[in-house]
Amino acid sequence: MKCPFCKDKESETSVLDSRPTEDGSVIRRRRVCGSCKDRFTTLERIQYREFLIIKKNGDKSIFDRDKITKSVDLALRKRPVDFETKEKFISKIVRELEGMGENEVSSSVIGEMVMQGLYKLDKVAFVRFASVYRDFREAKDFEHFLGSIDKN
Repeated sequence: MKCPFCKDKESETSVLDSRPTEDGSVIRRRRVCGSCKDRFTTLERIQYREFLIIKKNGDKSIFDRDKITKSVDLALRKRPVDFETKEKFISKIVRELEGMGENEVSSSVIGEMVMQGLYKLDKVAFVRFASVYRDFREAKDFEHFLGSIDKN
């Protein structure tokens, strides 16, 4: 494994500690680089199947969990949601997507799943995510959206 610090591909990394997280679906490993001796963490997940995402413009790309993670991280920035809760939330969405059994999934389906989950998890994060996902152009669009969620 390539060290993220010294980028040495030749040196071996040693596992210092392994522990399961997220209901046993992820293994968290603490590693140390044999070359620079810096420590880092890796996460090992089961990948059940690959599927394609159909974007709004019709392009297709292979599903990437990291894209959901980045979006959720941004929405939850400075919010009182711990790492474990966030990881469980993301894993639940990924398992639901994989469980659909489809070879292709629309990006809008994923966006709606994330929005529904964030609504239950943290209302501020929900509004942050929705403001980007729904692509509000003007303040009145945002006001209309906020008015519609108040009714729910």
